[in-house]
Amino acid sequence: PDTAHGTNPASVTMAGYEVLAVQSDARGGIDVADLRAKAVPGEIACLMVTNPNTLGLFDEHIVEIAQVIHEAGGLVYYDGANANAVLGRSRPGDMGFDIVHFNTHKTFSTPHGGGGPGAGPIVVRDILEPFLPVPVIAREGEGATARYRLDYDRPLSIGKMRTFYGNFGVLVRAYAYIRGLGAQGLKRVSDAAVLNANYVMAGIRDVLEIPYERTCMHEFVASGAPLKEYGVRTLDLAKRLLDKGVHPPTIYFPLIVREALMIEPTDTEPKPTLDNLIAAFHEVVEEAKRDPQLLTEAPFTMPVRRLDEVRAARQPVLRQRFSDDEDGAASGQDGHRR
Repeated sequence: PDTAHGTNPASVTMAGYEVLAVQSDARGGIDVADLRAKAVPGEIACLMVTNPNTLGLFDEHIVEIAQVIHEAGGLVYYDGANANAVLGRSRPGDMGFDIVHFNTHKTFSTPHGGGGPGAGPIVVRDILEPFLPVPVIAREGEGATARYRLDYDRPLSIGKMRTFYGNFGVLVRAYAYIRGLGAQGLKRVSDAAVLNANYVMAGIRDVLEIPYERTCMHEFVASGAPLKEYGVRTLDLAKRLLDKGVHPPTIYFPLIVREALMIEPTDTEPKPTLDNLIAAFHEVVEEAKRDPQLLTEAPFTMPVRRLDEVRAARQPVLRQRFSDDEDGAASGQDGHRR
């Protein structure tokens, strides 16, 4: 889908396949007619879908979409990046998915990035089970006499892929989170995430454009395009939010929304925090109309103001050089500051 995370086409390319984008319809879901036109039997290996998608919208046609791909001889892959919106409320298998990966840091409260490493467990339908990497943990016996072993005798397996047990410590944390909350607790997580997102969306609807006027799931996308009338971009709005003590949301993604802000409050934020976020948006939008320079020059309260983002992207500095020579100083952290 044209709303997909960038990691999806990247994964497809790394696997040696050709990427084919599917358009969105007027309600923010997959355009089924466009999908049917592109799902040529024998030419489709897999469709990768996030549901709810990056617009924060649950695809109303997901069962039909899966059927279209299956009829074309392909598989349907569930990118679980947004699974925290549907825990205990819907099951990927019932939607027609054949493969699912979970982002434990987004769904099950594990570290990620600098606090990682991360983990992305993959589960599959029975028809794909013979092809899973070796070894697979096999259980022998029942009850107190049950024993577990590593099974390498799997003729159809794709073989071994690095350390078969992944980042074990991260998986233990995810397991503890799941067991600690239980089935009803996981439902409450999703309910709170969806409620919080809809509350914030309702709170800022009158100051920012909401391109898809639907009940959202755990996140939603707003547009700062109306602020361009005052010479202000979404980037400027995000920088000014920093001065309000608010970490800005993801901006300019998904790409199909002009001047996009992707807002995901999560399930853990209390109402006072959400009210503070809503108030910050109102204040910044009012400032954009009254004194645009407050936004175009922001932030004012941060130790580092605006970075040279183009240079940072094209000439990344991934470590600090502790050197007195000119070349070393030029490549240090100050090189991308303004």
